[in-house]
Amino acid sequence: MKSLCIKTNNSNLINYLLNELKYLELDNICFSVQDFKHYKNIIIHFKGENNFIFLDKISSILSLLVLDELEEYFLNFFLTQNYFYFDTNERKDILDICFDIMAEDFPYNFDRKFECLYNSFYDFLQNNRNLYLYGFISFRVKEYFNILNEIITKAVNSYILEKEYLEFISLLKLYINSQNSNCDIVHIIYSNSNTILLDENKQIIDISEDNPHAKYLSDISFSTNDYTLNSLLTLLPKKIYIHLIDNYIDEFINTLKAIFENRIHICTDCNICKIYKNSKIIKNPNSI
Repeated sequence: MKSLCIKTNNSNLINYLLNELKYLELDNICFSVQDFKHYKNIIIHFKGENNFIFLDKISSILSLLVLDELEEYFLNFFLTQNYFYFDTNERKDILDICFDIMAEDFPYNFDRKFECLYNSFYDFLQNNRNLYLYGFISFRVKEYFNILNEIITKAVNSYILEKEYLEFISLLKLYINSQNSNCDIVHIIYSNSNTILLDENKQIIDISEDNPHAKYLSDISFSTNDYTLNSLLTLLPKKIYIHLIDNYIDEFINTLKAIFENRIHICTDCNICKIYKNSKIIKNPNSI
């Protein structure tokens, strides 16, 4: 017979374990809860012969308990401990990014975390009858904590980049609103990140890096369309018609919308669009 004692005073964890044990598909098992001086003990007895299956089931339950009931607490703890210079709202935003990162490739991230926890629990329970849950998790799941801190680091970097991006967008909007427009209309022919700028007379506007009038307000790069952006910041048109040849709004188009706001007009079905859609490539804009 194999017997285990899991010690904790956390009522939520006790209820979680009892519920999982109740529906455990394993014969020859019985369990109970007993109150002692310092802990509540969940006592589990297995009278079967295959201890591997028993330890496998218990290790899986304990691993899922950590992931389901404690992971958010640990993420908050590490954020508060290592990134205390962020305020409460900022840490909440970073926590949300952590969950987004884990959700992006959920099977991979889940399996990594589960495997670390499972191995730690299984190795310990093979040779020990008593599991002090708080102490075990605090000192024996380092690899799992490393994964959480890796995710937090990615989330913090993402948050900082997004914050810098928004601050830069705000700077450009202030600049635009403080300057006079140098032209009425600019057309942007846009396809697969390839760009042609046309003036209101449908003539090509030079957007090369050799343009001596381009205004480089920052060394931050949004995409391969930096020269287009700089040309627009030089011209500051009252209206910008974006002709989406591929009917696809990518990061660069969203950036232009954020900067120029109500000056932007998205078009997908005008005569200009139809000409370039039929040609499949951006070429010879003077033919329109």
